[in-house]
Amino acid sequence: MKATVEQVAKIGIFASLNQTELERLQEHTVICSYRQGEVVMYEGDRIPEKLYTLLSGSLRVAKTAAAGKETILRTLFQGDIFAAPALLGNGIAPATVTAETDVEVLTTEREVLLAAIRENPEIALRILAVFNQRLQQLHETVHGLVSERAIVRLARFIHYFAVEQGTKIANNSVCLEKRFPYYQIARSIGITYEECVRLFKKLKPFVSYSRGGKIIVLDWKKLEDIASGDEID
Repeated sequence: MKATVEQVAKIGIFASLNQTELERLQEHTVICSYRQGEVVMYEGDRIPEKLYTLLSGSLRVAKTAAAGKETILRTLFQGDIFAAPALLGNGIAPATVTAETDVEVLTTEREVLLAAIRENPEIALRILAVFNQRLQQLHETVHGLVSERAIVRLARFIHYFAVEQGTKIANNSVCLEKRFPYYQIARSIGITYEECVRLFKKLKPFVSYSRGGKIIVLDWKKLEDIASGDEID
């Protein structure tokens, strides 16, 4: 089905468009729904020339090495655009994208998007800003895998998702809104499942992890210190 004009207007890169421009784009959009665990695209797939935007839910982006080990590159949330090669590259999916929850993905035809960019070049700048931020995050991830200790990467992971996805107060402590199973954290920061369990035990005075992936920060200042590279006392 097509997106509504209101749904298109909520996409960040289209924030500067007027009603007429939004309606023109809306005519060339499609919304596809995926159930939790369903694959949106496989690494190596040829993907249609479209802009892909996540309307609701969350997606996991992962690559698989020749030896079969999966590494989670990032998690996408509402409003995120993805599958850059469909717009700017060779049209081959660089990673496997899987629905972590039930999701809705909006696609916009490339030619229609290019026409909108010709009328409003700010759209292109917004797209470039998003992909530039992704490159910076990738650089930081690679640098961390090469030079940072695993416990620092874990602390940064917790801190990042606490800031980006929000927290709530539970028993005078900071609880992350999103839940993360051990395997997802391990594959995101380049360690084994067993090492992830061991590191959480080491962080126990400052971070609580309970069944179902619930993470509670007991000492926010200490978490920030560890994320900055300080040793645990």
